[in-house]
Amino acid sequence: MHKFFLIFVFVAVLSSCSKSLSKSEVEQYTIKGAEIAQTTAKKLGGTLVEKMKDGGVKEAVPFCNTTALPITEEMAYKFNVDIKRTSHLLRNQKNKPNEEEVLVLNNYSKLFANNKPMKPVVEIDKSGNPHFYAPIILQKKCLACHGEIGIDVTKKSDSIIESYYPKDLATGFKEGDLRGIWSITFKQPSE
Repeated sequence: MHKFFLIFVFVAVLSSCSKSLSKSEVEQYTIKGAEIAQTTAKKLGGTLVEKMKDGGVKEAVPFCNTTALPITEEMAYKFNVDIKRTSHLLRNQKNKPNEEEVLVLNNYSKLFANNKPMKPVVEIDKSGNPHFYAPIILQKKCLACHGEIGIDVTKKSDSIIESYYPKDLATGFKEGDLRGIWSITFKQPSE
């Protein structure tokens, strides 16, 4: 009986590890992941643009510090997914990449460095969930907080950023640079 149980467990583990997505499923998750990333970016960015208009970096940084993660969580709840924005060069330590995200970031970094196209990726993650990844490209409007210090980011703005994010590494970017990735986990129906 014990031998039968071990064989059953072994087969169950193998079948869960070999799960893969069909081409159609990859296309569907790519479309849905892109939609979720765009909708979330629009919600975050729209509010952030308002804060920049209201008071510049002085208003925008506290907003990001207290409200960006709750907005992301709100959107995750709306779409029944887990949403994360992460990078090699973090501003908020709560966005630290996991092992899988580090691999994806490394791959996108290599593609970016070699001027190769960076397309969204959908794969099954370690937990067996469909997972969408897409690059985040720095836009011109983001330079006031993420650009080069002394050129795009004033010393005063840098001081404000450091007061909220003492371990900040998220400056020095140029428009069009790879800023990070979207990491969206599609939950299984039972979750």
